[in-house]
Amino acid sequence: MNLILLALLCGFEIAFTVTVLIRKADKKGWQTGRMICNAGQLAVFLILLFTPDIDMSFRFTGLLVILIIRILVSGIDYLIICRKEDKKKHPAVMILSALLSVFLISGSLVPAFLFPPYKGLEVTGKYDVAQANAILTDESREERFENDGSKREIPVYFFYPSNAAEGEKFPLVFFSHGAFGYYESNFSTYSELASNGYVVVSVEHPYHSIFTKDTSGKMIIADSSFLNGIMEINEEGVSEEKIFELSSEWLKLRTDDLNFTIDCVKSAVLGGSVSDCWTLGKNGEEVTNALAMTDTSKIGVMGHSLGGAAAVAMGRMRSDISAVVDLDGTMLGEELGVENGREIITTEPYPVPVLSFDNEEHHFASIEARKNDVPYANNLLHDNAVCGYRTYITGTGHMNYTDLPMFCPILAKNLGTGEVNASDCMMNVNRITRDFFDCFLKGEGEFIVEECISVS
Repeated sequence: MNLILLALLCGFEIAFTVTVLIRKADKKGWQTGRMICNAGQLAVFLILLFTPDIDMSFRFTGLLVILIIRILVSGIDYLIICRKEDKKKHPAVMILSALLSVFLISGSLVPAFLFPPYKGLEVTGKYDVAQANAILTDESREERFENDGSKREIPVYFFYPSNAAEGEKFPLVFFSHGAFGYYESNFSTYSELASNGYVVVSVEHPYHSIFTKDTSGKMIIADSSFLNGIMEINEEGVSEEKIFELSSEWLKLRTDDLNFTIDCVKSAVLGGSVSDCWTLGKNGEEVTNALAMTDTSKIGVMGHSLGGAAAVAMGRMRSDISAVVDLDGTMLGEELGVENGREIITTEPYPVPVLSFDNEEHHFASIEARKNDVPYANNLLHDNAVCGYRTYITGTGHMNYTDLPMFCPILAKNLGTGEVNASDCMMNVNRITRDFFDCFLKGEGEFIVEECISVS
């Protein structure tokens, strides 16, 4: 539908330009045609709004703004020209105007081509899913990415059953996104869990996320030093000591955020109200509704990539965590240090049920590491886990364990995807994750997962 829209808008432009060139229109005639052309283009867009793939989201906002501005400008120009003596308009100017119009229209449609329409995957649960958000301010920590003495602010997003019966309580699951991710990175997972009776809190890590906002409404983008650090540890020849230094710093920020968030949510649930650290904004009632239906006696933590590492670390740090899911993250918290260029990894039994997903390359890399006696945290954790499950989906890359391939396939491919069908992959990830939490947070059924899963 994007191509049809682009073709129709450009078709209007070409037809208008050819017509005025053939008729050798003067300025007034050209401007009249320009107004008709611009009005026709806006009409085409408004008509196509009734189709499923064209909407008023950010994907088409730029185009709508340009179409409205163009028709206003052409109307003003027409009024000005009407008061002047008619003159011929040079053909080169007409052609240049048409080329500029095509360029503007095409450029404004870039978001529509980069981001296909995505409203999540079909959920399997009986509950409708509602959303709410807040920002938590940790007065005990200064924001180290700023120099103004401000405190660390942590945006949190709730996904919860909206049509639950009065008095129903649901287990609590926290999610931590990957490096340069954002709170909706696994929107389909939150929705699947919430529809099946969970309260999910997606925790956003400012300066580690691609963008977010603070309590003042200021846009915060990913920190450049964090970006440089990620690039540095992926270069050849970087020492294990340097990798450990950087990853430990990143992991601490994540676990501090998660610890504070879990404590705040538990305190609000058990106390029946939120404290001064909560900034609720306009949807305070919805946040209160989510908290009211939350059962804090069983808590799960999950995350993708660096967020997965943080989730696993939380399972060791807190006694109130009952289950952990790691979506293709290296378990950095298991590393104690580096000695003679070799990682030192704990052999202490991992205390809570843990499920980890690997992408296909990581799966075979972990096998090679075991064959060559190379220390790898994920291998040792599962060797010593009290209750550990591990699986991989064939044809997956790192980003296939998020919704990004469905939301922005071009970006996801550049960051790492496999040949697997993106939606089928996430349907399986969500199903397995739901079954895992059902078993260890709700006590329902027996959890079994195959080592290798093939999807279409």
